[in-house]
Amino acid sequence: MNSNDRTTRRLLLCGVAAGPLFVAAFLIQGAVRPHYDPLRHPVSSLALGESGWVQAVNFVVAGLLTVALAAGLRRALKASPQPAATVWGPILVGAWGVMLICAGVFTTDPVSGYPPGTPERLDEYGSVHAALHNLLSLVGFVALPAACVVFAVRSLRERERGWAAYSIAGAVGFTGGIVLATMAFGQDPALVAYGGLFQRTAVTIAWAWLGLMALRLLMWRRGAPRSGAGRPRRSS
Repeated sequence: MNSNDRTTRRLLLCGVAAGPLFVAAFLIQGAVRPHYDPLRHPVSSLALGESGWVQAVNFVVAGLLTVALAAGLRRALKASPQPAATVWGPILVGAWGVMLICAGVFTTDPVSGYPPGTPERLDEYGSVHAALHNLLSLVGFVALPAACVVFAVRSLRERERGWAAYSIAGAVGFTGGIVLATMAFGQDPALVAYGGLFQRTAVTIAWAWLGLMALRLLMWRRGAPRSGAGRPRRSS
């Protein structure tokens, strides 16, 4: 294995590790944080309060690992005859990673009564940081399902229907979860108690898709013939 192959492999391994680390961190924090309800409150709210730096670091680390994954995707797919997947796929995955970094830098406003003593919903942003958090999160929430669609189209063109279907399902599931979570955090009476659950479901769907894509690429590069998102088409 030459140095280029080793570098690409390490970058893809960052994508395999990012999701489990991020999810494990917010699950542990949500379980031990006083007054925090994982079913009700968003992941971003863990960045508030005295121990909020832990979640801020979690966001930044996961974002850096995802940006590394995007670079690995670009390197691994550079021989692909489909420019949409080669160029736009990594860019969109990278945008998701940059969003995570920004979420760690710019903290959100309180919502749904957390931290204790704060209102269920603020009528306007409490700070520029909170406004940037929401704006940049929206960019990431659009970029991730768009990446799923880009790789689904690539897979369909290569007759890899299983991965294409999974990618489309990931885009739909993620988007649906985020929409429901947004409505819940907006204090929809029927949904507010489960906003955290909806968001966590969406985020887990996103990380599962990214991790499996990175893993499939790694397996292909080791010589195992795999259909799916990451398999570059060999030129004849």
